[in-house]
Amino acid sequence: MFSYAVRRLLGAIPTLFIIITLTFFMMRIAPGGPFDAQRRLPPEIEHNIKAAYNLDKPVYQQYFIYLGKLAHGDMGPSYKNKDFTVNELIADGLPVSAEIGVTSMLLALLLGTAFGSVAALRQNSAVDYGTMSVAMMGITIPTFVVGPILTLIFGVYGLTVFGYDVSLPVGGWNGGALRNLILPVLVLALPQIAVIARIMRGSMVEVLHSNYVRTARAKGLSNFAIVIRHALRAAVLPLVSYLGPAIAGVLTGSLVVEQLFGIPGIGRYFVQGALNRDYTLVMGVLVYYATAIIILNLIADLLYAVLDPRVRYAQ
Repeated sequence: MFSYAVRRLLGAIPTLFIIITLTFFMMRIAPGGPFDAQRRLPPEIEHNIKAAYNLDKPVYQQYFIYLGKLAHGDMGPSYKNKDFTVNELIADGLPVSAEIGVTSMLLALLLGTAFGSVAALRQNSAVDYGTMSVAMMGITIPTFVVGPILTLIFGVYGLTVFGYDVSLPVGGWNGGALRNLILPVLVLALPQIAVIARIMRGSMVEVLHSNYVRTARAKGLSNFAIVIRHALRAAVLPLVSYLGPAIAGVLTGSLVVEQLFGIPGIGRYFVQGALNRDYTLVMGVLVYYATAIIILNLIADLLYAVLDPRVRYAQ
């Protein structure tokens, strides 16, 4: 398994290189530049600023300069956040994005697995149809629609349950306070809960009709024991395969959620960098996202082999 992981990581290097190359030249082709929105400067000063950031050189030279710095872990200065480098901005926003992403993914796994298992155990019942109908709605409604709706319900209009005010902040981070965390995590987790519930339901139905589960029932085991001891581990295998794309969905979804709720994560930096033509910031965040997705997909594949002894990767 170790040699397989090494081969996967080595094979990911060309993929990462292609992503960086395409993004670099696509941003340079796009109209506008990082200093176009500022007040018109004298030609001498404008030339000095571009020379300081190597923007006075041909694009292909800028590309090789960027690759050389990136190979040493230097993502360059931010054009708009002049007191910070891209490394510093990512280091500042990464803990915030990680907290939201990990929390939402854990919530999605917990609730999605539970809802899918219950729907499978009550197959073709009102519980099954109701759960899957709600899950389908969760899949089809995007986060940029769910976010404002929950903001109106819990923030603008306020909500009272049994005489208690359960209104929530609709923006800001406040040091990661729980009240500020609830809405972003919920908005980010809802689509994943829906998808995981549907995957888990289909997988659990198939496992519950397998021969070894019939044998367990014939021995008099309860449904709870059958699900926990026998069915759950086998049913979760398709879910493990989905973990890579799911985490990628959480990462890309955080771009909208962080911007919507004013959270200082790297997703918000990415959006601001794209709007401001902050080339180095956009490239830095993209390199982080691409690397994270590649590594997480590899972890999901290795975890699949751990859960299913029949899977063996070639040495």
